[in-house]
Amino acid sequence: MIRRRTRAQTARPSRHGRHGREGRSPVVRPPLPPLETRQDAFELSVGTAAEFLRSAWPELREVRFEVGAMPPASDADGIPRWDARPAEQRIILFRLPIERLSHLHRDDELHRRMMIESYVFRAAAEYLDRDPWDLGPERFRFF
Repeated sequence: MIRRRTRAQTARPSRHGRHGREGRSPVVRPPLPPLETRQDAFELSVGTAAEFLRSAWPELREVRFEVGAMPPASDADGIPRWDARPAEQRIILFRLPIERLSHLHRDDELHRRMMIESYVFRAAAEYLDRDPWDLGPERFRFF
């Protein structure tokens, strides 16, 4: 004869969860999303560098600095990091190639921000047909 278990025999004590472990205390919360994502940090770095350039160069005051994920296609030089369009008054910086294909000697917030700002300066220099060092000589001078 086959014995069937009744619900009373298989019930766990109320303090145990579905997998037999104790429940979490009310102090522990579910994981929260990060307060600042990599995309937010990238856009903030681009925005601060663009505002500096707009205040220093009147030719850039009407230029829109945009952030794109990926370029539509690669060119003969490889994957472009930015696209300067003087006819449209736009500079598009591509986040994924800049973040993934750039190599930092020290991977921390300061060096990441400086790398992103250097790409903004290079794109603006291409837009203005100037040398990047001419755009902000005092910007990266450390005393």
